[in-house]
Amino acid sequence: MLRGEFESAGASTPAELRTAYEELLGEVVDRIGAETVAEGSGADPETVEALAAGESPEVTLETAAAILAAEDGRPDAETIEMEALDILLMGMTTAVLDVEAVAAGIDDEMEPKEIQQKIEGRYPITLGEYARLHAFIAGER
Repeated sequence: MLRGEFESAGASTPAELRTAYEELLGEVVDRIGAETVAEGSGADPETVEALAAGESPEVTLETAAAILAAEDGRPDAETIEMEALDILLMGMTTAVLDVEAVAAGIDDEMEPKEIQQKIEGRYPITLGEYARLHAFIAGER
């Protein structure tokens, strides 16, 4: 989700990438504590505990960004989220992909309009959806 942390996204499957995102979130929880993360991020305490336990709860990119931002030294949640979405937009530009090509590339799991809305931040995107898009777009560059 942050530049430089998932440089090999194109060589990963969506499941591997999602697991890597969740591991990063779990590491943050481990370092600063579940209660601190829940309070600082506004994330549901059960979700935070599940991430700490290595589970795979349904998490939006917005929540993931808030969890990461709870750790000192990281940018604020909005910056993290916008940077993550920018990775997708810039990847599409570099690979010369439009939303129709992305939809086809992910076997039409999402409609082109839905992809556009999610990538532009106008509609929530889950980590699973983000991983699917990130893996495909990065793989096309």
